[in-house]
Amino acid sequence: MNHAPAISVASETDLEARVGEFAGLLHACVHAGANINFVLPFSRDDAEAYWRGKVLPPVRAGTRIVWIAGAGDTIAGSVQLDTDTPPNQPHRAEVTKLLVHPDHRRRGIAQALMAALHRHAAGLGRTLITLDTRTGDMAEPLYASLGYHTVGTIPDFCRDPVEERLHPTTIMYKVL
Repeated sequence: MNHAPAISVASETDLEARVGEFAGLLHACVHAGANINFVLPFSRDDAEAYWRGKVLPPVRAGTRIVWIAGAGDTIAGSVQLDTDTPPNQPHRAEVTKLLVHPDHRRRGIAQALMAALHRHAAGLGRTLITLDTRTGDMAEPLYASLGYHTVGTIPDFCRDPVEERLHPTTIMYKVL
């Protein structure tokens, strides 16, 4: 039986204490073909370095929020909201790194994470949410189903995580 995932905001302490689990989530997603800025070979050490170097500092600074989707004692998914916007964009934020572990997909985790992100963003007065996703990826129709609109695509934006080829990215937005 599928149960609604437990969604919570990860504090700085949570991230530090569970960095290995976050690294495992990222590592599994990249190795499953997720195009989220990394390419193979990609080690767990690489994944841990990302969380320590790229996520913890903005969480400490208060410009990034990380949500965890729990499945028992494990991290089944995560998403981040980057609120580090220029002074003329205090109403905007960016979604980054929506991750659902391959063993936990198709259970509503991504939708639950995004719903929590949207509620929190609205509470912060962020009325415009932006993101980019690999064109044609499984995340693109998910975002559209959540009310995101496509602005356009940029060709040859990113490398494939496994093969030596380039993919376009789709730029999307949602007004809250």
